[in-house]
Amino acid sequence: MVFLSIPNGATLSIDVNPNTTTISAFEQIVHQRTNVPQPLLRYSLRAQNPSRVFHDSLLLSDLGVCRFSTVIIHVPLLGGDEEALPPRFPEEPVNIWITVARLEEADGHTAMVWNTIEMCVETLQRGGVVIDREYWINAARACERGRYVVTCKAIIKNFIGIGVDGEDRKRTWLADAEMSKNRGFIETARAIYEHSLTVFLYKKSVWLKAALLEKSHGSKESLDALLSKAVTYVPHAEVLWLMCAKEKLLAGDVTSARSILQEACGVIPRSEEIWLAAFKLEYENKEMERARMLLAKARERVESERVWMKSAIVERELGNVEEERVLLGEGLKQFPTFSKLWLMLVQLEERFNNLEHARKAYESGLKHCPNCIPLWLSYANLEERVNELNKAREILITARKKNPHVADLWLAAVRVELTHDNRGEAENLMSKALQECPKSGILLAEDIGMATRPHRKTKSMDAMKKCFRDPHVTAAVAKLFWQDKKVEKARAWLKRAVTLNQDIGDHWALYYKFELQHGTEVRQKQILAKCVACEPKRGEKWQAISKAVENAHQPIEAILNKVLIALSKEEKAT
Repeated sequence: MVFLSIPNGATLSIDVNPNTTTISAFEQIVHQRTNVPQPLLRYSLRAQNPSRVFHDSLLLSDLGVCRFSTVIIHVPLLGGDEEALPPRFPEEPVNIWITVARLEEADGHTAMVWNTIEMCVETLQRGGVVIDREYWINAARACERGRYVVTCKAIIKNFIGIGVDGEDRKRTWLADAEMSKNRGFIETARAIYEHSLTVFLYKKSVWLKAALLEKSHGSKESLDALLSKAVTYVPHAEVLWLMCAKEKLLAGDVTSARSILQEACGVIPRSEEIWLAAFKLEYENKEMERARMLLAKARERVESERVWMKSAIVERELGNVEEERVLLGEGLKQFPTFSKLWLMLVQLEERFNNLEHARKAYESGLKHCPNCIPLWLSYANLEERVNELNKAREILITARKKNPHVADLWLAAVRVELTHDNRGEAENLMSKALQECPKSGILLAEDIGMATRPHRKTKSMDAMKKCFRDPHVTAAVAKLFWQDKKVEKARAWLKRAVTLNQDIGDHWALYYKFELQHGTEVRQKQILAKCVACEPKRGEKWQAISKAVENAHQPIEAILNKVLIALSKEEKAT
């Protein structure tokens, strides 16, 4: 015997055996007892939810129906008496809509999936049922988990906006999508973005979020298609153009990337980022004439100090000294406080040993850019090279007065004294430096390196207490283990140093040098590959070598080897 619950609250008993009665036979009996047309019959079970796609030939027991189970007739889908409808459905009648949609999707009836969910919304709203938005989002995620993607999308489209104020929709939907993505429900997040874009077609932030999802979890084709639409509907969003071009470059399609950036320059003619991206593409592919032409146009249309700087860099690389000087001069007239142009000008004069011109450029540059630390350091370095120790000291003292608490200036002062064998003065300066910058990693690392053997352990322990997670301190401690031939400890600390900050090329070179001495060929190749993948850009020696004119367009591996040579020369000198 099975019980049948009908909309008016009455319960009928039907004398059937679930183990021998098919679904089709059961529906005929229900039709006879309730006058509900059999083709329209929808019901759910107050029993175990069915776990498989069912067909008319299956038995009731296959759906989890057993003796004395209750089967609930769902009236709204039948066009029955709406007044008999309770104000809130139990869980089973709601789930039956999802089950029906899943069945249609399993049978390949995609259109019926959308129809079913749309009818579900209409029925619930017509019946005055309170719709729990979060419940339906979770239902969509459950559908995705069961690989019912169409049902998931249909649920999101029909339920995502219920109960959300118009002004809160974008913020709420983006938060819903982000939460779904973080939980691993990618199709649900994608469905939310797809629906959001039908409402916020001209919102850059929505397109960008959708593109980032496709970049991390979609295919190249889906990302390309999305970005193509994005730049059509939001043509003035430079970030989308740049992303579109970058994806083409990553795929090795330089021609398409060039075309995209050319189109972007036409649409956003005053975008600094677009012009510089177009220049970078040509520069990195060694199309120097194309790069010069682009920069010439950019200087006419964009007021950008970076454009002038890149223009001078191109001329410097091509060996056009006069053109470089003219561009730097004109650039500084327009942007006198842009310190990088002053640095390029003094480097130009120093390359040709025009020391007086260089000094004048330094003085003018520091008047306009008194807080530019690299300019102060470069000026002091120039004076030290021409054996003007007192002048170098004076420059560094002035720099520290104008820029207090800057560790780089103290470090330079200490090293000047060490270079000229003034160890006592260097130690005195280091003591003052650590008082002014007590948690500076570069100063603590230098202090460890300066210490005599009996004091190294104490210095390194104090430094680690102050800056436990500083990569410079970590590398300095690794050197001590290396010198003491504690190979495994040195390896562990060097690995930790490059992990703490993967952008410091000097530490990668140090790690690579260590493995060349103590590691296997496999380890050496691993370190080299990781360094290339990280593309480091920082580091005292790394920056000096990578930015040298002769090293333009050099691959990471070549820069690494040159830094390695520089480290070896420094070691021999000490």
